[in-house]
Amino acid sequence: MNIRYVLFLACTAATGGLLFGFDVAIISGAGPFLARHFALGDLGLGVAFSSLLFGCAIGSAIAGRLSDRYGRRFVLLWIAALFALTSVATALAWDFASFLAARFVGGLAVGAVSLVSPMYVSEVAPAPVRGRLGALYQMSIVTGILGSYCINYGLHDIGPDNWRWMFATGVIPSVVFFALLLRAPETPRYLFMVGRRDEARAIMERIGDSRDEVSSAAALATTMTRHSWREVFQPGVRRAVFVGFWLAILIQFSGINTVIDYAPMTFQSAGWELDAALLSTFVVGIVNFAFTLVSFWTIDRYGRRPLYIAGSLGMAVMLGALTLSVLLGRFEGALALVMILTYLAFFASCIGPVFWTLVPEILPTHVRGTAMIVPVLTQWVANAIVVLLFPAALNRLGQAPTFAILGAVSLAQALFTWKYVPETKNRTLEEIERHWAEAPAR
Repeated sequence: MNIRYVLFLACTAATGGLLFGFDVAIISGAGPFLARHFALGDLGLGVAFSSLLFGCAIGSAIAGRLSDRYGRRFVLLWIAALFALTSVATALAWDFASFLAARFVGGLAVGAVSLVSPMYVSEVAPAPVRGRLGALYQMSIVTGILGSYCINYGLHDIGPDNWRWMFATGVIPSVVFFALLLRAPETPRYLFMVGRRDEARAIMERIGDSRDEVSSAAALATTMTRHSWREVFQPGVRRAVFVGFWLAILIQFSGINTVIDYAPMTFQSAGWELDAALLSTFVVGIVNFAFTLVSFWTIDRYGRRPLYIAGSLGMAVMLGALTLSVLLGRFEGALALVMILTYLAFFASCIGPVFWTLVPEILPTHVRGTAMIVPVLTQWVANAIVVLLFPAALNRLGQAPTFAILGAVSLAQALFTWKYVPETKNRTLEEIERHWAEAPAR
């Protein structure tokens, strides 16, 4: 295996996660200043936060078919350019409507990269290290989140237009992403799919795939035809799409993006001042980053399924503890911070990296671009709904019912994984595809 070349390709594609994390989290620090600048209430603030996410849903819906038609790399290049343009447009917004429009269009890029980047990584990564390389995407997301938190805190006291500078800094990672992609090739499995077999074999050989793996990918490609949505729901594919769909719903309704996006609001509700709440988001980012690193040593050692179950149960326990602390009147100060950080640690070390590794793994190659639309679109719609409603839920339902609902979903996520999710550790993409084809139809 040419580990340096494989690592370059995986890191290049995973850089899309850096932009994903940046765009999703930058608004967490900008939110209080946006609310003041545009005089926003709970619903207005929810709209400001979720406008990006509704764009993400549409971006993910169109990116799969585009990547199947034009290639993974081609789509990623356009995504990088769109990131840069919308970062500038958001910073220059002259009223709330133009701000929402810029965030919505930026969401097209975020949604598209969330589908294409993990797919690119899965299609270039050899089976023995695919888990760790897939985790690079989640690592990039949390790096982008941490970078956003640092930028937010560093710029929070520079004046009334501080939020504009926060968004403008997104141009820098966008340019880096574009430059790296210029040196990266198309994925070999896409090249096989469109009949460019010599190029595909050359890339797989450079990566260091065995002759058997190259032959298997080439043989599978001979059976591929132009596909339609009808094929996504055939028996050999339908069960994989079903698993991806429900994992996408459960990961969002277990509450992770309410922690990422609304950390300052949550800490303020626990009695923190705004400056301290913004500083605490830096601690959130550090913990998110550190525990995502843990997944590099666990995802290919223990497998996807055990980590997902353990992480889900840990999140459920901590959300139950948060609910209890509110009911006992102890949701305040350091105790609130520790419980939220522990919840985040379970997600970062188990759920986040596994989700973005597992979903593209389980979907068959010939429909991967189209089939990926289902789980990725679903998770963005679910994300948008949760983020839109969270301020109102926290302030009207109350903290305890809100945390209790999220905890129940985390428990459901553990049970669903135990019953339906297969293990994919050390299996080639072609072996995983045969698993679905051989499994009883549902």
